[in-house]
Amino acid sequence: MVWLVKLSRVFSAAMVMIVLAPALQSFPPAEAIRSSHLDFYLRLPVHTASSRSLNRFSFRKASTFRNAGQCRGGDPKFSGKFGVCDPNLVHVAITLDVEYLRGSVAAVNSILRNSLCPESVFFHFLVSDTNLEDFVRSTFPRLNFKVYYFDPEIVRDLISTSVRQALEQPLNYARNYLAGLLESCVKKVIYLDSDLIVVDDIRKLWTTSLGEWTIGAPVYCHANFSKYFTARFWSDDRYSGTFDGRKPCYFNTGVMVIDLVKWRDGGFTEKIEWWMKLQKSNRIYELGSLPPFLLVFAGNVATIEHRWNQHGLGGDNIRGSCRDLHPGPTSLLHWSGSGKPWLRLDSKQPCPLDSLWSPYDLYGYSQ
Repeated sequence: MVWLVKLSRVFSAAMVMIVLAPALQSFPPAEAIRSSHLDFYLRLPVHTASSRSLNRFSFRKASTFRNAGQCRGGDPKFSGKFGVCDPNLVHVAITLDVEYLRGSVAAVNSILRNSLCPESVFFHFLVSDTNLEDFVRSTFPRLNFKVYYFDPEIVRDLISTSVRQALEQPLNYARNYLAGLLESCVKKVIYLDSDLIVVDDIRKLWTTSLGEWTIGAPVYCHANFSKYFTARFWSDDRYSGTFDGRKPCYFNTGVMVIDLVKWRDGGFTEKIEWWMKLQKSNRIYELGSLPPFLLVFAGNVATIEHRWNQHGLGGDNIRGSCRDLHPGPTSLLHWSGSGKPWLRLDSKQPCPLDSLWSPYDLYGYSQ
């Protein structure tokens, strides 16, 4: 029976590769014009306790990817420190921390490898460890990026205990403050979690219309929305009444397109903080950073195709569980939940879909 189970998993992975083949092979120009130099290993700098903990392994230097011929060139007036304001750029925000650094690197690598215009993607890295900029520059030498320090003390007194300790990390809440952290000339940004890969051109997601709404995300109205809040919340009209006049549906905050102009004008950071303060004294939800977003935005979200967040691949907190893809095309795979592909691969107990993450992994143990 053991060999039969293993054979079944191999067959499942093979079928997934067939299903994803169009997305994985849609953009050969960027792949064809990347540099042909051999990858080599780079040791992470050692400056702080957190970086010393990383010294046990290394990351390979990523290949250099170039824009295809049809990509629009950058505006010369937006050079140097003003480069972030170039209107031709696609803006992507991702957090960087020690625990999920391997996932963040794979996410960035996947975006570059599958973009027709990889040099036109600008990455905004949110960190609470100031020494990571040198690491990014050594791993991705030609990357357009800027590092933004997020002070954990901003949210430390606002964070409530959660069902999983990982959800209580201050950096999880940095997405709430993007509008204040990023330059005012950045009018829109794609926020991505660290445990995903993009297997399509990120510009397709970037050009999604948000219409009248401030954020856009894949929306799942079949999910049991009530479970995200406590009985105390639903029994008190002062709280549950916030959804009056709306048709709230679940959405995953790990993939969002955000109109930063509307966010700033609407004061949405303060609105999220208001619910977090209420949670401290009234316990209206059990999860981490997701419920405040649902309270503020659910029912007022621009709908994005489900292909842009095939989420739940981490097993949804069920240890050892493996998930299949949702029906339909796939542009982004998201290992939300407790199971991360790099941990399962290292333990020699991967799920079939983890094989789709590994080609973007730049990690390797040092000798």
